[in-house]
Amino acid sequence: MWITRVSIKNPVFATMMMVALLVLGLFSYHRLAIDQMPGVDIPIAVVWVAYPGASPEAVETDLTKKIEDALNPVSGVRHIRSRSREGSSLVIVEFDLKTDINAAIQEVRDKLAQIRPSFPREAKDPYVSKADSDDDQAVVSLALSSDKRSLRELTTITDQLVRKRMENVRGVGTVTMSGGVKREVQIQLRPEAMRALGVGVDQVITALRSENQDMPAGSVTLGREERLVRVEGRIPSPEAFGRIIVARPRGLPVYLEQVAAVVDGQAEETSIARVDGRRAVSLEMVKIRGSNTVEVGAGVLAAVEQLKKELPPDVKLQVLSDNARFIKASVENVQHTILEGALLTVLIVFLFLHSWRSTVITGLTLPIAVIATFTALYAFGFTLNFLTLMALSLCIGLLIDDAIVVRENIVRHLGMGKDHHTAAREGTDEIGLAVMATTFAIVAVFLPVAFMGGIIGRFFYQFGITVTVAVLVSLFVSFTLDPMLSSVWPDPAESRFRRLPWLTRLMDRFEAGVLWAHRAYGQVLDWALRHRGKVLLIALASFFGSFLLVPLIGSEFLPKSDESELTLRLTTPVGSSLAYTEAKTAQVEEALREFSEVRLVYSRVGTSNGKNTAFLNVQLKPRAERERSQMELEQVFRQRVRSIAGVELSVGWNKPIQLAILGPDSAELARLAKVIEERITKVPGVTDFESSEKAANPTLAIRVNRDLASDLGLSVGQVAAAARPLIAGDAVSTWLAPDGQNYDVSVRLAARDRRAVADLGELP
Repeated sequence: MWITRVSIKNPVFATMMMVALLVLGLFSYHRLAIDQMPGVDIPIAVVWVAYPGASPEAVETDLTKKIEDALNPVSGVRHIRSRSREGSSLVIVEFDLKTDINAAIQEVRDKLAQIRPSFPREAKDPYVSKADSDDDQAVVSLALSSDKRSLRELTTITDQLVRKRMENVRGVGTVTMSGGVKREVQIQLRPEAMRALGVGVDQVITALRSENQDMPAGSVTLGREERLVRVEGRIPSPEAFGRIIVARPRGLPVYLEQVAAVVDGQAEETSIARVDGRRAVSLEMVKIRGSNTVEVGAGVLAAVEQLKKELPPDVKLQVLSDNARFIKASVENVQHTILEGALLTVLIVFLFLHSWRSTVITGLTLPIAVIATFTALYAFGFTLNFLTLMALSLCIGLLIDDAIVVRENIVRHLGMGKDHHTAAREGTDEIGLAVMATTFAIVAVFLPVAFMGGIIGRFFYQFGITVTVAVLVSLFVSFTLDPMLSSVWPDPAESRFRRLPWLTRLMDRFEAGVLWAHRAYGQVLDWALRHRGKVLLIALASFFGSFLLVPLIGSEFLPKSDESELTLRLTTPVGSSLAYTEAKTAQVEEALREFSEVRLVYSRVGTSNGKNTAFLNVQLKPRAERERSQMELEQVFRQRVRSIAGVELSVGWNKPIQLAILGPDSAELARLAKVIEERITKVPGVTDFESSEKAANPTLAIRVNRDLASDLGLSVGQVAAAARPLIAGDAVSTWLAPDGQNYDVSVRLAARDRRAVADLGELP
């Protein structure tokens, strides 16, 4: 082959080609991102819209149906699923596999922007994201706690110092805070005083908005200078809000302090974070899509160490979970496996070839092929992940096959009395076509794996390409480096191991074992040739019998691993308050801490799924320090939590099997859902069954008497506009505090005035 002849005639050129492959490979290796799984664009868009205080029925009518109608014409849409919960709408849009998800996401945003004006004023802006299981998960979770400071002080430290420091870490995308309570200036209205003085809610809100602001008034020229003029109307302190005039009935001023109490307090809690039973403020860092998870994790941990030196001594900052640590450990385990496999492969080659130099010549193919493959991974935009490293681990034995065949044939030609150059050239040429056929046969097996259809095909794309590139590089090395080294580095004529007599004895024993195996194989082969019918019968029975074992094996998209960490989802009855859900969460935490395998329990109560939902992150001791596996503990935890009344528990984030019942009659759908639940829960192996059909959230309806309202000059809209600030509260302005932070100024009834149904009938 011409490439072999060029390498033999130009050994320096062949050597520099190998050095170039190694340099490029090492350069690429240090720039490859490290992740657990390949970055795959799943063709699913998720739309989430918050609508605070709204019932599921109102969310469906005012948000969900509008969103579904707007997104249905988007190109490439296959299915649209939605879920309307109290205070939020979730719409999941599934596209065809060939759809460009980035273009589809932009089209979804454009459609939502068109219908945004039709949303209720209280609804928040839609949040659109891709369905990415890795990039949407927190890389690192932190918690701040203190025995001396209040939760409000901890929140201030977290928001103004820790959160900002985390946002500056390279690769961190979003930082989500849970469990904090913000300072808030509360205007707690007194209904009796408002009725007595004839003051309405709208007058209070208007006064707060107009009296608490700085307004520019232009500029004036004073000689050679020009000065800006502004009207300073900012309220200097919370107490000063009480002197705002909110109305002038009959020409007499009514001050805010006459109809409301001004309280420098804190906003109502929307979420709670707990670490081992204690209140805390937590932060979760989500990386920017495509960034290196391990580097992001390392950057966050470095920032944590620096913050520990800056925080007050009584404030404890701890790392709750580090996903980067698990990914790094998984990748290192696979890398160690690759190294062990390579060493064992080289050892086997040495035992059979009985030559140091032959072992080195063939063994060099392994590191060169593996390292050179990193160049292709970097060029294709791949990452070092479980599948690419598994591909390299799988083909370790394949990479050295070509080199062994080439070297063995060159040695055979040397035994025929040829010189080293001639033996290297003719030995390689003789089996070149056969080696190429073997290599291309391997490529023909693995390359189609990269182009399989469906989501699985997208995950295995990097796997198939990695194996293909690696074996092709090994073929190139076998036709260049191996013949070149064989031509310039022949085996010595004297005994190969004369300085190591113990190694000679070891090789002799191994050779004796190979001869014994050869004789035994000959006997087995002789028997097989004399009993061909029996051999064929055994072969056919083994072949068809294997099909009977397939159903017993089972199948999984990805194998389950023991990560020493699991997530529990806890749900209390619909309509439960945040305090009730926290109390039940505390019971579950106490039950989990009964197990010696549990190291730490981190809980988040009142997530975006509602006040009746909590997520518990359970940290287990390392696998070497416990007898039971993670899967065994999951079953034990389920059994233990079942004894706690008023709690439903599920393990993990996702449900591998989902069913949808479609139909126009919601009552009939609810009945069928109940029937299906009764049958499915009886199936062996089914756990954590959950239905989206929940009991209706208890609701109090304010029905306006339109005739009476008309006589009083009121519309339904005016009644609703007055009721919402009183019950749900409304942030109508902000107050600039001396620490330079802006805090909300909210208008609401005091808690004591909205605890009973009768109180709602007395609203002004």
